[in-house]
Parts: sequence; structure tokens; C-alpha cells
Amino acid sequence: MSFPTDLEIAQSADIQHIRKIAEKINIDEDDLEYYGKYKAKIPLKYIDEEKVRNSKLILVSAINPTPAGEGKTTVSVGLCDGLNKIGKKAMAVLREPSLGPVFGIKGGAAGGGYAQVIPMVDINLHFTGDFAAIEKANNLLAAIIDNNIQNKKFSLNIDPRTIVWKRVMDMNDRSLRNIVIGLGGTASGVPRQDGFNITPASEVMAILCMSENFEDLKNRLGNIFVGYTFDRKPVYARDLKAEAAMAILLRDAVKPNLVQTLEGNPAILHGGPFANIAQGTNTIIATKTGLSLCDYVVTEAGFGADLGAEKFLHIKCHYAGFKPAAMVIVTTVRAMRYHGGAKKGSFENPNFEAVKKGIENLKKHVENYMKLQLKPVVAINHFATDSDEEIGFIKSECEKMGVKAILADEFTMGGDGMTELAHEVVNAAENYGNDFQPLYDVNDKVETKIETIAKEIYGADGVVFSAKAKADLKVIYDLGLDKLPICMAKTQKSLSDDERKIGRPTGFKVNVREFEFAAGAGFIIPILGDMMRMPGLPNIPASEGMDIDKDGNITGLS
Repeated sequence: MSFPTDLEIAQSADIQHIRKIAEKINIDEDDLEYYGKYKAKIPLKYIDEEKVRNSKLILVSAINPTPAGEGKTTVSVGLCDGLNKIGKKAMAVLREPSLGPVFGIKGGAAGGGYAQVIPMVDINLHFTGDFAAIEKANNLLAAIIDNNIQNKKFSLNIDPRTIVWKRVMDMNDRSLRNIVIGLGGTASGVPRQDGFNITPASEVMAILCMSENFEDLKNRLGNIFVGYTFDRKPVYARDLKAEAAMAILLRDAVKPNLVQTLEGNPAILHGGPFANIAQGTNTIIATKTGLSLCDYVVTEAGFGADLGAEKFLHIKCHYAGFKPAAMVIVTTVRAMRYHGGAKKGSFENPNFEAVKKGIENLKKHVENYMKLQLKPVVAINHFATDSDEEIGFIKSECEKMGVKAILADEFTMGGDGMTELAHEVVNAAENYGNDFQPLYDVNDKVETKIETIAKEIYGADGVVFSAKAKADLKVIYDLGLDKLPICMAKTQKSLSDDERKIGRPTGFKVNVREFEFAAGAGFIIPILGDMMRMPGLPNIPASEGMDIDKDGNITGLS
């Protein structure tokens, strides 16, 4: 009998009413804002700053992933269940899935096997409408900008050629990267070049994730940079009086979403920026809410630790004052084969020689976080095709580096397969002496901050700035934004900016093509190599394998 699909497991789960989950973490059911029986929003009043400081934050990241991913969300959910199995009051605090990857490559992003957050279909589709609210707030500002250009009586004299604000939609659609708007005559606006980003790459998403409360949200929205006037004066969203209306659209989206794991443990899903083109972490509000309600919070940082975890530490921790008590780096035998040069189509076949080469990628990530004063625990996300020889080798090599590697069996066993990892994570939080220290000072020059990340985290020899990047840098300095943290936009498939350089590349430089900046969210975005902020669909998108029957039952979502 074949192993059930993620969707089959989720649909057969004994799901509890969300008020039962809320009871476990002492939330009054009258405070819940219900979205059906299994989802609810939590009011911000449950944030308790003293409890936030005293609870344990567990950061889960990974090595550079194979195209299929290595299971960070699955491990995060399983670890939450494992911690509860050993008697700890724990919850998972994760990001919301984007429809782009759901219908593109992943087919779903709510964990997998017996380590999922549910209701899985709702979570993977429109959930509580947060992404829609972010799109509307983003596109409201876009409409206000074009309306101001059209309206000569109340015009701010914006130069259309300088506008950097793009529209967004939550779908992979490469055809919208570069478009022309305003065609059709004078009544239809002023023609200009524009484009779309995917919603997780929107600065509004970033602002939602970085905001502490409603007032902070509104202030950050007002600080969004739009472009210049014809006489070179900067224009911000506040100059267009847009921030209040945008915040109104985000009134409900700012509140974190409560759901549950398959084992009935609490989980919060809130915000969903990608880690390769944005900061890749859930909201500060969600993390603080989780820390206020539980003793242990398991949170993930997107893609490899060179992206999500680095940004979590240098951006989110910088603004929120977080310090992870423990860090988990997820790896798989499959990924070690991939980074060791195994050919496409053979990643599932035992290949000890490839694992011996590929482990250099894991070693680099471990070394990186030692530099940041975080001694990681390595979780080997277990697959049936792993050989004992390969697993034993990874464990022994980790032991040589002074770190513990533990087999994670959450996919097939749920929390029961994660108790060993849970015990070691508790040990790490209490006894490792983790004390995160940033690699750079935000007051350093922009170039210095970028070079520090490139050399220390990626292993690069240096950084090359294009002519466009140098021109963009001048704008950043002129606007006084140079003291912000760095949010690198880079491929997740390699430590370098070239996805073909797998393993642990050396002797390379990273190339900064151009800069964007998020004045409201509070970071500078160097765009490396060929990174795009609007992805495209693969040759065979996951959507082709999905269906819905006459009764509304969905298949193929996993």
C-alpha cells in the first residue's frame, strides 16, 4: 500500500475547532476573530513584552536547497509537535504560502506527511485574505500615483520616468514583469513603463512583517519612496496622503492567524515574503504573539541559511530585538547528493561519493552560524531512499565540527519521530550559550555591509557593482537611507549568485546588478545576478496535476 499524499493525510485528520486550540494557550474565545471553524485571528493585545523576552525562540533554516526543497516547514511543524510530546509548551510560527509556488513548483507549502498545519487546503489557497489585502493596499498606492500624474490641478509634479513603485499580484506571471500602462488616450492616463512584482516581494508585505503595531504600520507605509518630482524632490506615500487608506485595507491583515498542527498543537501563520527576493520571515507581531503565549516558539527562515536566516538575524532581530535561543539547520541526504554533483533524476539513488563532496555545503552553513555565535543543531530530514552509510557519514562529519546531527522522522511519524531532536533543541536553548552577534554594523557603508555578507556568508572573494548599481547607490546615499540593514536578492540554489555553482564554490565574486530599497520596511535590496522579483511558471506547473470534483473536493494539492 502506497504512502498517502499530503492532502489525503490532511483531509483525514481529526481537526479540532479553533477555540479548542485557543484554550490551550489561554486565549479567550470571545477575543478570537473567526474565519470559519478552523481559522481565527488573534488581537494584538495578547503581546506581552516581558514574556517575549523570557520565552525561547528556535530558528529553523536549511542548507542551499535542491529544486524540490529540503523540508524546513515540515521539520518546523514536526519539531513543534516533538517539543509538545516531551512536555514543553510550544507552537510553530510560520509564513503563509504564496499562490505563485503553490500553482507553480511546490503544489503546497503547509508542511508534509504527518507534520502539517491544517486546514491545509484553506492555508494553501486564500486563507484569511491577508495576501489579497496586501495586494489591494499596494495597488491602491499605484492607482493614487497615476491619478496624481493625471490630475493637473492637485499634481505633485511627479516625473513618471522616476517612479519605482510597481503593482503586484500573487501569481507567477513573467509576462507582467515589464508592461506599458496608460494607453488609450488622455482619459486613460499618462503612458509610461511599469511592471508587476509577485505579492510576497511587495514592500507592503515587508512592512506588514516589520511592523510592531497599527501606528508603526501607518508610519512605515507613509515612508514608502515613490519617485521624484521634475525638480528632483523625493516623493513618498505620505506626500500623496496614501498611508491611512493603505493601513485601513490592512486592518485585519495585521492580526496573526491561529491554526493547528495535525496533532492539535497551536500554530500561527502570518506574512509570507520570499527569502530570495525579500526578507523571508514571518511578521514581528506573529513571533511576539507566539512568544507571549508559549514557552518555545519554532520559526523558520526561508530557503537556505545564507538567505532567510541571515536576513532573519540582521534585519528582523535588528528591529525586534530578538535573539534565537537555538538554531536548527535542515539538510537531507538527497541535497548532499545534489551538491556533490549527482545528475538530475538520480538524487533519490544512494551515492556515497556524491554525499562526501556535497557535505561541504552543509559545513559552510554550520561555520557561518558559529561566526554569528549560534551553534546549530543539524536535522537530517529523513527519506526512505537514504542509506545508513550516507546518514552515518553526515553524523560523523557534523561531530567533527562539534555539532550534533539528528535524524528527523517527522514526515512518517509526526511528533513521535522528532523527540530526539526536540530534546537536543531544548538542550541547545538552555546550555549552548548561544548569543547572536551581527557580522556588520548598520552604520557601516553600504558597500562594506554587502561585502561582509558576500565574503563571510557566501564565501565570495569580493563584490562587483555594475554602473547601474553605482548610480542606484548614489540615490540611496542622497536620500539618507545608507544606514539601513541589507536584504540581498539572490538565487537560493547556490551560495554564490550563480545557481550553477553548487556545493561550496570558491574563487568567485558576486555581482550587484542594481539596487532597490524599502524605505518603509527599513532595508536596502541589492539585486544579484539574474534575480527577478516576478517569477515565471515552470514548464509543467503544479496546477496541471490539480482537480476539483462536482462536490468541491480538491485533489493534487500537496
